[in-house]
Amino acid sequence: MAFQKEPLYQHGQAAKTAVLYCNLGTPKEPTAPALRQYLAQFLGDSRVVEIPKPIWWLILHGIILRIRPAKSAAKYASIWTSEGSPLRVWTEKQALGLGEKLSAKGHEVLVKYAMTYGQPSIESQLNAFKDEGVTRILILTAYPQYSATTTAPVFDAVYRWSLKTRNIPEFRFVNHYHGHDGYIQALAAGIQKNWASHGRAEQLVMSFHGVPERTLHLGDPYHCECYKTGRLLAEKLGLSKDQYKVTFQSRFGKAKWLEPYTEPTLIAMAQAGTQSVDVVCPGFTGDCLETLEEISMEGREAFMHAGGKAFNYIPCMNDEPLWMDALAAISAQHMQGWPTTSLAIQENAPALENSRVSALSLGAKN
Repeated sequence: MAFQKEPLYQHGQAAKTAVLYCNLGTPKEPTAPALRQYLAQFLGDSRVVEIPKPIWWLILHGIILRIRPAKSAAKYASIWTSEGSPLRVWTEKQALGLGEKLSAKGHEVLVKYAMTYGQPSIESQLNAFKDEGVTRILILTAYPQYSATTTAPVFDAVYRWSLKTRNIPEFRFVNHYHGHDGYIQALAAGIQKNWASHGRAEQLVMSFHGVPERTLHLGDPYHCECYKTGRLLAEKLGLSKDQYKVTFQSRFGKAKWLEPYTEPTLIAMAQAGTQSVDVVCPGFTGDCLETLEEISMEGREAFMHAGGKAFNYIPCMNDEPLWMDALAAISAQHMQGWPTTSLAIQENAPALENSRVSALSLGAKN
């Protein structure tokens, strides 16, 4: 196996720490060709679709990639902004905000963002860290709840990159933070802020992204972690069990997915006499196609058409200060033991210089 060329090493150089903030990905533009390229990579991942590859390849390339790109492109076009894809915009802003918060707390840490599918890729950002002399990397995802369909592919990409790397940095991985107090507080604050401006509906619907039900029976903790987030959020908001619902959206294919499904639930609520609903998507840290189009547009239309009177979509946390504080706290917690503060780095400088002098005396060239 051929390894990638290592950057020039100098004895006694200070270790550098970085955080790679990872999200799912997005097409470059809201067009059918861009969607075809993006969906081929996304749906071609065996973590995402657990169907035998030969069979799935025929379905994906013979049917789905011939039909779905144009439909998906129209959906993306409906939420596209002057800055580009909302998911990319918010992910970039969150990475920037995380870096600023960590810096304000005295941490000398590089922060970049990457996408599992699309650009900037995880591989390209890890290469960039390498070129900058980074030796310790915290892998942090935009997914509060762990799932083998979202979190694990991030880790897979890191492992694949490591296979081609001779001097592998020290890695730490954040699997989940679905019950982290800062995350729950930021969610609750966003909902309370929205209630203060728009009033409070009869019911709060917490809609999480769905996954096939079989993944639950195979050991994926996602379902349980979503319900824990829902319970903790309801407690923080002071809601009783009959004042909120946890649902799952974005069903794909004919297999049974986690229930209850979001849109059918909204329709049933309206038909049963519920006049108003607030809908929030706690599993999405930044607004994207699934929140802006699927919930705020399609969900709204379904509820109103079924007889509902008022539908209020509550935006994701995006780059709200409380969420940036929580993301920084989660990062700092998982970087414990790494000397990332300016003071710790300064205190370690004499030892590094002694190490360099010793290496040079033994014949080292750098």
